[in-house]
Amino acid sequence: MSFSSPYQLTPAVKNLIIINLLVYTADYVLGNNLHIDIDRYFGLHYFLSEQFGFWQFVTFAFLHGSFSHLFFNMFAVFMFGRIVEQTWGAKKFLVYYFVTAIGSGLIQQIAFYFDTNAMVDAIDAYLSDPTSQSLQALISSYGPFSNESNQLLHEFINTYNNLVNTDMNAAVAASRKFVVDYQQLYFNAHTVIGASGAVFGILLAFGMLFPNMRVMLLIPPIPLKAKYLVIGYGVLELFGGIANSSTDNVAHWAHLGGMLFGFLLIKHWNERSIY
Repeated sequence: MSFSSPYQLTPAVKNLIIINLLVYTADYVLGNNLHIDIDRYFGLHYFLSEQFGFWQFVTFAFLHGSFSHLFFNMFAVFMFGRIVEQTWGAKKFLVYYFVTAIGSGLIQQIAFYFDTNAMVDAIDAYLSDPTSQSLQALISSYGPFSNESNQLLHEFINTYNNLVNTDMNAAVAASRKFVVDYQQLYFNAHTVIGASGAVFGILLAFGMLFPNMRVMLLIPPIPLKAKYLVIGYGVLELFGGIANSSTDNVAHWAHLGGMLFGFLLIKHWNERSIY
């Protein structure tokens, strides 16, 4: 099999890079000049969030949080996607790209569920027994996680303190409304953007198609067989997902989801080709 120049873009890869660049530019211009947050409408929100929409399973893969996020994703699409597209053709490559992107979003939804489950249980416990102690414990465990939640919390504290010594029933009613609104903000905060799930799917496809092809790493600059590169990335993402650090904003489970759905799709295609 012969490949074109390493600097030549294939049609699907070229169009994906152009679309991602255009979307990033639009996001930057609209956000900085008109204060329109397109992530609010097109980023993938948790399915229990009021901001969730099914179209987000596709659109989230074209949004990026920073230029470096965009650059490294598109660099990977260019480096590995071009070769995969040359092997499969543009149509099959695009089907694979979108299946892995959507699959990564589905797996991330499961991760969101487990991330939010403890808070939902804590709020349900408070609503069934609204004591000051359980309210304080809830706020301490799930303190402000965004500017909007911080504002809501401060407004509630002022209202609650004014009511608690004069009208306890009104204070409890205010607290019930607060925890429900606070939970919704918590759901809204669980959002994922980026093409990384599809990128990890492409990386897996490259490793399965050319397991012994050597790839030069950037850091450290050593050659490594593609199959070991894929395994290494998979292990790192698994550890990152299990650790679930509060300071880590990387969607590790989405990355693994892209690899999982990529693996299943390739196995499906291989099994169909036998008959």
